[in-house]
Amino acid sequence: MSDAPPLVALAAGGTGGHLFPAEALAVELLARGVAVELVTDARAVQYAAKFPARAVHAVSSATIAGRSPAAILSAARHLGLGFGESLRLLRLLKPSAVVGFGGYPTVPPLAAAALLRIPTVVHEQNAVMGRANRLLAGVATAIGTGFPALAHANARMRAKALHVGNPVRPAVLAAAARPYAPPDPDGRIQLLVFGGSQGARVMSDILPPALAQLDSQFAARLSVVQQARSEDLPAVEAAYRAAGIAADIQPFFTDLPKRMAEAHLVVARSGASTVAELAVIGRPSLLVPLPHSLDQDQLANANALADAGGATVIPQTQFTPAVLAGTLADLFADPAKLARQAASARAVAVPDASSHLADLVIRAANRHQKGPLPGRGTPADPGIEGPSRSVSSSAGLV
Repeated sequence: MSDAPPLVALAAGGTGGHLFPAEALAVELLARGVAVELVTDARAVQYAAKFPARAVHAVSSATIAGRSPAAILSAARHLGLGFGESLRLLRLLKPSAVVGFGGYPTVPPLAAAALLRIPTVVHEQNAVMGRANRLLAGVATAIGTGFPALAHANARMRAKALHVGNPVRPAVLAAAARPYAPPDPDGRIQLLVFGGSQGARVMSDILPPALAQLDSQFAARLSVVQQARSEDLPAVEAAYRAAGIAADIQPFFTDLPKRMAEAHLVVARSGASTVAELAVIGRPSLLVPLPHSLDQDQLANANALADAGGATVIPQTQFTPAVLAGTLADLFADPAKLARQAASARAVAVPDASSHLADLVIRAANRHQKGPLPGRGTPADPGIEGPSRSVSSSAGLV
């Protein structure tokens, strides 16, 4: 009999929004004595160098974008290649379960796992179920959700679904240890601005002129940390210099959770990982949802946090320097409101989401095999301990 630890394969790719929760689950599974390997696409391999996995495998994939026959045929061909590659890989690895985190790079490995009768778990980070996860939901053994409500999920999907929260990286949990303190009446105001792992040009276009419009009582106290695309850096730095505002502008922050903890207010997009990290760290935010996504998932995420009292939402169509300047002035003038938003954000956080998701994965795997994976439940019901929160079809956080 082999003494090798049981293996769970994680399928994630494309963006940090998929890789970050996968990384958090990997850390939790490793702590339980479960080996982890990552299956991703070629685009995400460069971001996975430090992923806590025994090995990283790239398979062919493509996103179905557009409706032209040529685009659909090309995407189908790449997904088909990835399916064949995934079949060969999973037959070799023999994992106890395969977990997918959304996006089309997860389709080939999870479809292959379903064909091989390997237990599969889909994790949906957003308040709206994405297209790839909707495609996979029918064959998934179980579905874990980041939000307690899930739009675009039918009754069959909800029957498989359990609200586990969005796993966050260890760096986020470390940053959450720092309590929120609103800015002193005459003290520095720390403002953090970012737009996702690739940056957002709208932040570079709107923030500098908006902050330049602020009354001098606020502008003189501002200290800005902002993510900007490399090609935008010179113009953004020049704009802040002209306005006399202290600013640290970089294309990417490796210590973003720490920067979030240091901020009095965060201006950002509203991807699922961003919303989860804001909640766990407990910071007030002004969210500008990405307007062009087909499912409007970022709008749903932002509204869920705002409805809980933890954020202010400005649609991008209204995100002008004048509107932003007025909103920031109101927030900066009311430190008590910032403190209330921070507390409301923290109140809806699920800091132990990694543990809940690991329980769900272990429970799904143990239904289908004789040798149970290590869990926190009793021997008679291994790994069964976890949240008992079901998923509804309306929006909101708990």
